[in-house]
Order: sequence, then C-alpha cells, then structure tokens
Amino acid sequence: MMTANPNLIAVGDNCLDAYLTKGFVTVGGNALNVAVQWRRQGLNARYFGALAPDAEAEIMLAAVEEAGLDRSDVEICPGSSAVTLLADDAGERRFLLESLGVGEGYVPSAERYAALRQADWVHLGTNSSEALVRRLVADGVPFSIDVSTRHFDLSLEDVPVVFASGPDDPAKPVEPLIAQIKAAGARQVVITCGKRGSFYDDGSALATAGSVPVAVVDTCGAGDSFIATFIVARFLEDLPAQAALDRSAARASETCTHLGGFPQPIGPIPQWLLAKYDSVIRTTEKAGT
Repeated sequence: MMTANPNLIAVGDNCLDAYLTKGFVTVGGNALNVAVQWRRQGLNARYFGALAPDAEAEIMLAAVEEAGLDRSDVEICPGSSAVTLLADDAGERRFLLESLGVGEGYVPSAERYAALRQADWVHLGTNSSEALVRRLVADGVPFSIDVSTRHFDLSLEDVPVVFASGPDDPAKPVEPLIAQIKAAGARQVVITCGKRGSFYDDGSALATAGSVPVAVVDTCGAGDSFIATFIVARFLEDLPAQAALDRSAARASETCTHLGGFPQPIGPIPQWLLAKYDSVIRTTEKAGT
C-alpha cells in the first residue's frame, strides 16, 4: 500500500519551448513535467529547479503556480533561463536549439537538500549533476534519474532506478542497452521506446508493455508522464511490474492528446523572444532545417 500522502520531489530541468512552425510557447522539462504529473494525480509533490531573473522565467513561474506547485521552490540564479526552439512535424518535435540555461547541472541549496533526504521519492531530470547523484546514493535516498539518450554521461553506480530512451525500431534489440546500464551499476532499469512500448528490468526479470494508440497532437512530455506514473505505481503502490507498465503507458498516451507536457494555457511566442533568438532562427532557415 502507498504511504499516505507521500512526499515526492522532482529536481532539475525546466524549459520554455517555442514551437516556431506553430507560433506558440509551452512550459516543460523532464523534472518539471514529472512534478506536475504527480500534482495532477493529487499527490504531495514539489519541484526544485533554477531559473534566471529574466522574462522567460516569468512565463515559466506562472505555469508552475498554475499547476499547483510552489514557485518559491524554484531558485533564481544569475544567467539565462532554459529555452528550446522547435519545429513541429505532424506532432513530432524537431529541435533547432536547446539552451539549457542555469538549470544545467543544478544542485539544490542546503535547505532544499535536507528536504530531499526526507522525501519518499526523488526524481532527477535530464542533465543532472554528478555530485548530486553521488550524494543521493551515499545518503541512501530513494531516487530515480532520467538519462534520456545520454545513457552514460553520469556514473550510474548504485543508482536505484534509471529511466532511459531506447530504439523505437522493433528490429533493434533493447536487451543489450539494458545490460549495459546494469553493468554501469544501475539496480533497476526502465527503457521507453515511443510507439514500440516500454521495458522494465527489476534486477532479476524483464517485463514489457506496448503503447496505447491515440490520435497524436504532441509527443512532448509523454515519457515524463510515463515516468511519474511508473514511480508511483511500482515503487509507492507496489503494483506488479506489468500493471505498472500498462498504467504508465496509458498515461503517456493521454499526454500525446494535448499540447505541451501537461495541460496549460497556450500563448503565442512573444516578439521579444523571437527578436532575442533572431540570428539562430535565420541561420536554421538558411540551412533549410
């Protein structure tokens, strides 16, 4: 049975996504999306991350509050907030620029880290700090990390749960990737492969699940919904592996039916943002991307 009102904290990346071909912006990022999905399930969730004192941050902080998270949990640091410029091809994202901003390698303050040590589960987003990973391992904090496609940028030794993206081509086996991640020290591994489905190795057995077909509007955040749901189903509710995968696949597919990684007000790209990245946009247009 799940602990009553579990204390869940997602740590790391956030991003303002500007869809140039569609003319709108959304707010997301793996760690932020996971925290929001927990809140949408009625759970006690917090989000620890970093933003800069800029206009991009004001858009993101408004979305954080709208989602029911506490904006004071977000640290304001000198620099620039994360921004991604994307093109959209029939619901599939194509990245033109990914600026990670002050959130790259984010390490929470001492006060926030003390909260992590008391959490029932901590999830680290992509581009996390090696030092933070090692500290959580040393302190025995129950946590997971999403390494996305950058599978071995961080030491995975004794990491409780690693989420990673794998090949969506059924002809390419997933087992070798799982074996590599386990050999790197991860105790449990979850691989998500888009429409192909998902794979979960608990250290002794492999479970798999297919995806749930839907009319795709936007794939952004589908994997993050999967992660948020799987953590709760498997590690807090103690559901069997297959049931946890199936529930997570359903949530991921639901996320594909709306714009952005979670339901949010969709606004036009501000003119000041287009002006700020004008040289980048012109360069990609000339390159034909």
